[in-house]
Amino acid sequence: MTEQAKKYLKTSITLGIIAASSALLISLSNLATRNRIAENEAAKINSSIKEIYGETASVKEDGDYSKEPFKYVNHYYTVVDNNDNPLGLAFRTTGSNSYGKISLIVGFDNPDYNFKGMYVITDEQTYASTLEDKYIDPVNDGEREIDDVSCGATYGAKLVRDMIKEAKDAADSWGK
Repeated sequence: MTEQAKKYLKTSITLGIIAASSALLISLSNLATRNRIAENEAAKINSSIKEIYGETASVKEDGDYSKEPFKYVNHYYTVVDNNDNPLGLAFRTTGSNSYGKISLIVGFDNPDYNFKGMYVITDEQTYASTLEDKYIDPVNDGEREIDDVSCGATYGAKLVRDMIKEAKDAADSWGK
């Protein structure tokens, strides 16, 4: 074996060891944090349900809702009170535009599925605080119509409006 071949072999083995070590570290980090991340997400979902439906609300059933033709709706939650009486139906929606990603829980009452409220899970929009202060909070408080998107973060508000409307369509088609 020539000196040149030995040099390439040594370099290849060194790079292979570095790559394998990096993969092992990433895997160990994932194992250490996976459960905690899932717990935090579940806690965020539960607090959002309580924020929309009140302190006695809890999730009775949840599941994947990646059905056609829905673009934003990806999860559903049936919501009940302490006595197992139905309170409504909530959907997790996720969408993005050129200003960033946003994920919401959108709740509807029972049995007519009228809009009850929304809760932000993640908001990576460029104008996130403007979107929340001037559109999401006023819509939740009944001070702004869902279609009134002119707020200083209009593209984010349009995305949220579209997510609410799609969640309403999902609620209206529930059980069909």
